[in-house]
Amino acid sequence: MDDLVSVPARTDDLAERVVAAMRQHGSPSYPRAFEVWYAHLSGEMPAVSTAMSAILTGSDGQVSAADIDSLYERFIGTERFSRQAERTSLQVLGEIDAMMGLVDKALGSSEIYHGRLCAMSETVPPTTDRHKLREWVEALVMSTREEVTRKAQLEAELRNSSNEIRNLREALESTRAEALTDPLTGLANRRHFEEMLQKSIDQATLRREPFALVMADIDFFKRFNDAHGHLTGDQVLRLVARTMKDKFKDKAVITRFGGEEFAIILPEADLIAGKFGAETVRQALLTRELIKRSTNENLGRITISLGVSSYRRGDTAASLVDRADQAMMQAKRDGRNRTVTEDVLETASRVA
Repeated sequence: MDDLVSVPARTDDLAERVVAAMRQHGSPSYPRAFEVWYAHLSGEMPAVSTAMSAILTGSDGQVSAADIDSLYERFIGTERFSRQAERTSLQVLGEIDAMMGLVDKALGSSEIYHGRLCAMSETVPPTTDRHKLREWVEALVMSTREEVTRKAQLEAELRNSSNEIRNLREALESTRAEALTDPLTGLANRRHFEEMLQKSIDQATLRREPFALVMADIDFFKRFNDAHGHLTGDQVLRLVARTMKDKFKDKAVITRFGGEEFAIILPEADLIAGKFGAETVRQALLTRELIKRSTNENLGRITISLGVSSYRRGDTAASLVDRADQAMMQAKRDGRNRTVTEDVLETASRVA
């Protein structure tokens, strides 16, 4: 009886520790933040604890929304979807095994029926013995009816298994799509971005086709979050994501890179085309005002700073991202709300 009482007490204690830690370290308090802190303090996911400790050490003990999102996407979200995908995959394999069993059953039934026919063909009574001939025909008809019934049952079972496999396959595809999607904005997540960036590099190396990478960061997002709350901050992220989807063509890979940072892969685009695309999004945001629905308060316009790099032969994913990121940081230093391309940094470096 005592053991039954102590379990909720320990759970409550851990929940209190989670809430206290979130307050102590300035962490946001939305649901995924609670999941991250719970995973860290419970010790159930050592990788989360290691990463969280590194963040606390390097940031004077403060944990930002970007830190929470990064930990969630790297560990908790991926782990959850991996388990779901594994579970669905095992169901598919189970259905396939069941279907193969039905096929074996059908083959066995056919062999039995074939054996009966062969045996009966060797015992055909003479046509002069009408009584025995009639019994023989009745036995043949009965055996055939039984086989037709078995075949119909097997066909129905196979059809049901086939439908179940189709449903499971769709669920598996949906799970994979969900695992590669940021739930807040509906954009690709960082995992999908990394896959697609490497694929873009491989294709560009093989086909000698250009592509551009745009890194974008929302200006003063932390200040906005602190002033208006995380729910309004989420609204800002969705607004930026929606604007990017409206302005970039279908082939572009638009990603929530982490926190308030976005990354866009633009196929078949050089540096000039990449800057044009980045500027299209930046200027589109300037025409949109954000209204807080609960109070109808006008929160003004959102601005972003962008950096653009383009693929060079021999580039790695890290080198390409680093140049776009450096260009974006230069845009921040130059006053924000602007686009800087990597060649501007190189020119400035030569002049210096």
